[in-house]
Amino acid sequence: MIDIHSHILWGMDDGSRSLDMSVAMLKMAAAGGTTDIVATPHADTNYVFQPTLIAERRAELQGLLGDTIRIHAGCDFHLMYDNIQDALADPRKYSVNGLGWVLVEFTDMVIFPNTEEIFAQMRKAGMGVIVTHPERNWLLRKDIERLLRWVEGGAYLQVTGGSLLGVFGADARKFSQELMARGMVHFLASDAHDLDRRSTRLDDVRAHVVERYGEDYAEALLTTHPKAVIEGRALHPGALERPEPAKHWFQFWR
Repeated sequence: MIDIHSHILWGMDDGSRSLDMSVAMLKMAAAGGTTDIVATPHADTNYVFQPTLIAERRAELQGLLGDTIRIHAGCDFHLMYDNIQDALADPRKYSVNGLGWVLVEFTDMVIFPNTEEIFAQMRKAGMGVIVTHPERNWLLRKDIERLLRWVEGGAYLQVTGGSLLGVFGADARKFSQELMARGMVHFLASDAHDLDRRSTRLDDVRAHVVERYGEDYAEALLTTHPKAVIEGRALHPGALERPEPAKHWFQFWR
């Protein structure tokens, strides 16, 4: 599996608090079957995005972990005016491995009415837009048709794996299931911040998706699509073919 969203770099934001914790988070990810993970520190009003320090800490962790897991660089990009202007001026700065894909996070206070125009500007500048954890944003949960318009317009959605398992509550779980059923989810990721509630483990998420939607859908959301991101390759735009819920023997008797 490939995890495109995590906060494994210590002291960069509200994620890992120490080098030891970062190492433990990465070992946990590898033990669960994750081969590649993208470190995505926040770039928002609370945390300054520091590419040089990110590169240094990523390299230090890679040296400690060896080939047990590959660590990539990215950003949890908060959609706000200063960030947008900076990204348009330097499209590589906030993108995964500097290859174009940007993880875009929304505040739960306001969604810009010109968001689709902003996305279009980002795409024109060479960035692929991945909207992170819409199921955890109450404003986005209110309007699934807006999300569908974004997807049809060329944006992609990343749901937090834990949302499918109820880690973030019933509303997030229900909405993430609806997005999955409509083929609007392109990526599942950990958005890991710690070793407990928001850990780097994705094996339980994969098992859930395989059981509910089948192996092919799990492979697409946790391996094939994320691999395209870390390699800077394009993905077919729009919603995916809707997965058919996996049938169990007892369902035929209902």
